Amino acid sequence: MNLRDIKKDIEFVLSAFVDDCYFLAACNPDISDEGLSNLLDEAIDLFNDLKDKVSAKVEGGKKAYYNGLRKELLEKTDGLYDKLSNLVKDTK
Repeated sequence: MNLRDIKKDIEFVLSAFVDDCYFLAACNPDISDEGLSNLLDEAIDLFNDLKDKVSAKVEGGKKAYYNGLRKELLEKTDGLYDKLSNLVKDTK
């Protein structure tokens, strides 16, 4: 695992979430614009936070640190998808 891979993972996973939000907004005009906007803000904040953590100087076990970042990325993105799912359920 290298630094380039974790940066690509962050960009790929969070851009896929943003794409899903926009696709959902286009397909479902009844969905709350405010709710989607809040989710997009959370995704952008997560992106910025993870990018800052990746750019931080790491001393010691880099592999464990980057594995932790990857785990954090997946857990928090999963939480965002749960919120998106609940937003869709509330729309119906």
